[in-house]
Amino acid sequence: MTAKEKLPHGIPSEARRFNARESWRVFGIMAEFVEATERLSAIRPAVSIFGSARTPPDHMYYMLTERIARQLSDAGFAVISGGGPGIMEAANKGAYFGKSPSVGLNIQLPHEQAANPYQDISQSFQHFFARKFMFVKFATAYVVLPGGFGTLDELLEVMTLIQTKKSRRIPVILVHAPFWKGLLDWFRDRLVSERLINPEDLDLVQVIDKPEEVVEAIFKHYEARGFLPLPEEHELMLNL
Repeated sequence: MTAKEKLPHGIPSEARRFNARESWRVFGIMAEFVEATERLSAIRPAVSIFGSARTPPDHMYYMLTERIARQLSDAGFAVISGGGPGIMEAANKGAYFGKSPSVGLNIQLPHEQAANPYQDISQSFQHFFARKFMFVKFATAYVVLPGGFGTLDELLEVMTLIQTKKSRRIPVILVHAPFWKGLLDWFRDRLVSERLINPEDLDLVQVIDKPEEVVEAIFKHYEARGFLPLPEEHELMLNL
């Protein structure tokens, strides 16, 4: 008997069950997109803030994030974070006590991420890519504090989308120059020098350390056009 003859006719029952689960999973993903879009569509303009979940409340990064978020909130920006501890909590806390909404996009993890208590709007996700989409779709700007793999993932994601013109150009602000210097030097010394990116791609980000200057930079970017997407940008975002 050949190997082919040993195989059962048609699709094995285990595979059929798996395919059925995959099909239902698609509906779950669609539901996440629809629910989150409906809940977040009214919060613009908004700024997404990223940074480490491991930063304790007495750390300078936490306190700096809280000040930035408070100033953004008082200036009229909703603040979006990942909804967890550390820098995410600091961002939500600063906005929570400000004038504009504090939004947490919480992710369900095997080791459950505890949602911080400083959220006016709390949206839960099972899928990282649906959550990441919402960070970009509703952001007027990205503010990135020191963090690990997740923070770098979000930073490089938005830089890639802007570089490839799959997303509109928004301010991407790195906070605390000493932390980011090594990465930016490597971008310049390796990626630019080896022609893996263009020199002007480094202009996609700016480094600012003072909270008031973060707010000023965002206003400056939009001073001639307003915060809402332009018609051509809106069309672009539909294909994000």
